[in-house]
Amino acid sequence: MITRVLEPEVMDTAEEASSYDAMDHSTPNTAFVRRLVELGAHGRVLDIGCGPGHIPVLLCDTLPDVHVVGVDLADHMLRYAEAKRHASAHAARLAFQRCDAKGLPFASNSFDTVCSNTILHHIPDPRAFLREAARVLNPGGVLLIRDLMRPWSHGRVAELVALHAGGGTAEQQELFRASLCAAFTPFELRSLADECGLAAAEISIDSDRHMSLQLSKV
Repeated sequence: MITRVLEPEVMDTAEEASSYDAMDHSTPNTAFVRRLVELGAHGRVLDIGCGPGHIPVLLCDTLPDVHVVGVDLADHMLRYAEAKRHASAHAARLAFQRCDAKGLPFASNSFDTVCSNTILHHIPDPRAFLREAARVLNPGGVLLIRDLMRPWSHGRVAELVALHAGGGTAEQQELFRASLCAAFTPFELRSLADECGLAAAEISIDSDRHMSLQLSKV
C-alpha cells in the first residue's frame, strides 16, 4: 500500500477553481445524488465542501422539497457556486457560505441530511470534520460522505488516471493523481468513523475509485 501524500487543504486560486469547475463531474455527481435519494435525503440539507456548487444545484433539480446549504472554505469556488445559484430555477432553495468544515457555524441537530463529496482527502486530519458532520445531523437523519480511495500501488494510480482523466489536460490529470494519493483506505475510514461518533454508519465501496460513509433515514 502506498503512503498517503497530503495535498493542499483548500483549492483557492482562480486557476484551480476554474480548472475544477471545467472538469466533467457529471457521472460521479449524478451517482452521488442518486445515492442520496436512495438513502432518503430530505428536508434541510448541508453540503460540506460544496466547491463550485454542482451537487447542491443538482440536488434541488432532483428533489423538489429540499433546501440546500453549501459551505466551502475557498472563496473562488464559492464565486462559481453563487453564479450557479443565480442561474438556477431553484435559487430560493439554495444558499452558499464560507466556513471551515472542521468548525461549522450551525447548531447541533440542525440538518436532516448531511453530505460531502470528495473533500475528506483534502484534510490532513479529518477527525474534526467527521465529528462536526455527526454533530449537526439530526438523529435519524441521512449522511453521505463520499471520497476517493487510495490505490494499493503507484501503478494502479497511473491506471486510474489514464482511465478517468486521460482525456483531460495535464493539469487536470495531475489534480486527480494527487487526490488519489491523498485519499484514505476503507480500513482507515472505518477506524476514523468509529472514533468520531459515526460507528453506526456503514462503509460502501462505490466504484473502482470511490467509497462512502453512509447512514440511511430511519
